[in-house]
Amino acid sequence: MPKATINGANLFYDEAGSGEPILMHHGYTGSHDAWWDLITPRLKDRFRCIVMDCRGAADSEHTADGYSIEQYARDVIGMADHLGLDKFTYCGHSMGGVIGMELGINFADRLDKLILVAPADGVQVPPEMHDRSRKLRAENARDTMIRERTIMSARENQEAEIARSVDRALSVSDGHFEDSWTALVDSRRGAQLATVQVPTLIISGAADSLLQANLKDFQRMPNATLHVFSRVGHGVPTDVPDEFAEVVADFMANGVVTAKTLMDRLQAAAAPA
Repeated sequence: MPKATINGANLFYDEAGSGEPILMHHGYTGSHDAWWDLITPRLKDRFRCIVMDCRGAADSEHTADGYSIEQYARDVIGMADHLGLDKFTYCGHSMGGVIGMELGINFADRLDKLILVAPADGVQVPPEMHDRSRKLRAENARDTMIRERTIMSARENQEAEIARSVDRALSVSDGHFEDSWTALVDSRRGAQLATVQVPTLIISGAADSLLQANLKDFQRMPNATLHVFSRVGHGVPTDVPDEFAEVVADFMANGVVTAKTLMDRLQAAAAPA
């Protein structure tokens, strides 16, 4: 199990394939599992796929502190330094998408491209829902959590993946569970996205409660494109791994294509030689 000491924390990572590097990061209480098992096998023939677990989650060290979006972003840069990556594409889901926003705002010089998957910036959830999550965690209510996540899944045959994600969620450190959630609720990075010039792909699920916020984020960004999957909830990579991987590969090959880029192409073709 490869690990590296990054900013004082012993962090898990792994990689497969060759080509342009894509570093993939998980969401709140998540792990590298879905990236490694579902997405990496579909992309490693074309790209160098790198996964990591943030501090306090999955196979990384449960540190005493450092559970903030800013620290997670610094840990990503530290991991890139460890792997010898001057520039790379970053792909983050949910909380990982908010980390991607932070990278785009403050570490743009390190990024080739940016992929934000259902980013949970300033997530609006009633406090009593998180209180209930805290209670289920304290009770180790695994069966209840699996049942409820299964009901909320927009796609069928997710039982094994859901059970694994619940086990990972129950295993995170207390600091990760509490402080990461507070960091997400308090995050207001959307207002700064207008400054991000990195070519960006936003991927969302039409059945995700974050869709409207994701659309607003897309509209703020000056160099972004968008893909929304029908009948897909918040767990986009696990809901439609084949389709997700191809959307990522298409973006890696073609970059941002919008009405503006097409018009620019037309005007360039019409210009006198």
